[in-house]
Amino acid sequence: MQMPGRQAPAPLRGAAVVAALQGLGLLGYGVLELFSLTSGRVTMGVTTAAFFAAYAAMLLVGAWGLLGLHSWARGPVVLAQLVWLGVAWSFRGGGTTWVALLLAVSAVVAVGGLLAPASIAALEAPDPDDGVG
Repeated sequence: MQMPGRQAPAPLRGAAVVAALQGLGLLGYGVLELFSLTSGRVTMGVTTAAFFAAYAAMLLVGAWGLLGLHSWARGPVVLAQLVWLGVAWSFRGGGTTWVALLLAVSAVVAVGGLLAPASIAALEAPDPDDGVG
């Protein structure tokens, strides 16, 4: 639980919003995957949709954790952004350059927000509810 009167700094809120938007996008993509099922690829479609739903849930929980100033949320969100950069690299060239740019820019914005000095300080501040301190 976030301490009353303590709020996530703007860069951290920005990173959380980006992560939440990425999560919602992945959730939408997972739903679209379910709607494109064919009898020849049921297993692949269902497992792909489940993967995207789980990845989306991780990003959404991470975004919520960042807004609540929970330091545990930083690691999974940073890892997700590194994955997004790798995926962006795979979309470079051809007619999908815009996808690569969208993914790369969102990942860089999120990582920048997470590594901003104000964000680091906010996430490293002791949480009075955890009994440590």
